[in-house]
Amino acid sequence: MTDFADSNWEAVIGLEIHTQLSTRSKIFSGASTQFGAAPNTQACAIDLGFPGVLPVVNQEVYRKAVAFGLGIGATIGLTSVFDRKNYFYPDLPKGYQITQLEAPIVMGGTVDITLEDSSQKTIRVTRAHLEEDAGKSLHEDFHGQTGIDLNRAGTPLLEIVSEPDMSSAEEAVAYARYIHQLVTFLGVSDGDMSQGSLRCDANVSVRPKGSTELGTRTETKNVNSFRFLERAINHEIERQIRVIESGGRVIQETRLYDPDKDETRPMRSKETATDYRYFPEPDLLPVEIDEAYIQQVREQMPELPAAKAARYVSEFELPEADARVLSSERQLASYFEQVVELSGDAKLASNWVRVELLGQLNKDGVEISDAPITPAALGTLIARIREGRISGKIAKTVFEALWSGAASDPDSYIEAEGLVQVSDSGSLEPVIDAIIAANPKQVEQLREGKGKLMGFFVGQVMKETGGKANPQQVNDLISKKLGL
Repeated sequence: MTDFADSNWEAVIGLEIHTQLSTRSKIFSGASTQFGAAPNTQACAIDLGFPGVLPVVNQEVYRKAVAFGLGIGATIGLTSVFDRKNYFYPDLPKGYQITQLEAPIVMGGTVDITLEDSSQKTIRVTRAHLEEDAGKSLHEDFHGQTGIDLNRAGTPLLEIVSEPDMSSAEEAVAYARYIHQLVTFLGVSDGDMSQGSLRCDANVSVRPKGSTELGTRTETKNVNSFRFLERAINHEIERQIRVIESGGRVIQETRLYDPDKDETRPMRSKETATDYRYFPEPDLLPVEIDEAYIQQVREQMPELPAAKAARYVSEFELPEADARVLSSERQLASYFEQVVELSGDAKLASNWVRVELLGQLNKDGVEISDAPITPAALGTLIARIREGRISGKIAKTVFEALWSGAASDPDSYIEAEGLVQVSDSGSLEPVIDAIIAANPKQVEQLREGKGKLMGFFVGQVMKETGGKANPQQVNDLISKKLGL
């Protein structure tokens, strides 16, 4: 990560995050929003702005926008108005975009981010407004020409605009990650950045350290990964510093980020609100909602990540870092809570989900929703550890069998493979006696106070029993035999 701590300059960063709302149909028409359809097969006459067509607002976009606003503690606009934003671009078939300017649905709100050094910072949200997406320009496959796919035209977006409260790429990425976590947790968006469901525009300027005057900003458009966002911001900060220190001046413009060359390049001069000739959308009436509607949305919202993490700390006595991991995704949190309920041990459940399950998911590139091991199976496995039926080591063997598909049920596999832990002292004592007799020197050292040697003896017994001995019982029996 680029470090500007020793520089005479500081960065000022704001983000505009375009979040595609997870509705089945578009914001003003009944056309499908399904990703991956053949080009230009999901754009109807309304999306294309044919003469005589009239848009109708998809009511589901309001429920999702209100949920997001409540999630950041914002003010919800009881009356919101759509406007026309006029500009020409090949993938904007109507020649204007329907958006919200003067009366957005969400106003204000805050986001608390946590940085790598565990410090926290509050980022203010200016507004979040509803709008329609444009189509997509395709450059790669047309040999010097541009193709236009209008499937995305009319897809509902929530544009989330922050205040310029961030001063580093790290802070910007932490903020973007939080927004991504929140919209996916709420079911507002699927957040799939590879499909364009969440895209970031980074507004960046630099100024001398200690100055309160803002520098000239540039806007880097449509960055679709957190890694690229970090790199784009760092490159733009460095570029602007070089321009100023060499006697030049930063031009207010729209830029794009090229990940292959790790650089930003100019696209066009930056337009102002006047350039867009905004005026109220004549084909749509203002949308009015009431407090009862907002309360209904609030009651349907899930427990949010921060509240869930705090509950895990207080109710399950988990470390804060572990609680944050387990509450970071809605499906992961649900999985964990089912495992806790079935196993009866939150701390063991936390360890197995965080270490074994997430480790295997990351290794195999599998989403939690597709995990081969169900919460019921993992909960049962942990319960058998608690009961002393199997050891933790044997449990890992069972886990591997469940993951690979060699087993479907922990109990059946434990029985079939003869993995039940040996807790019968009558079976263990002959093994322990033989190991004690074979290691007189270590016995003497253990009696003299070298407690670490207990692990040696327990390990020998585990080896002789194929890992099936109950470690705690072995420890107790050795202690009793040696008078410890």
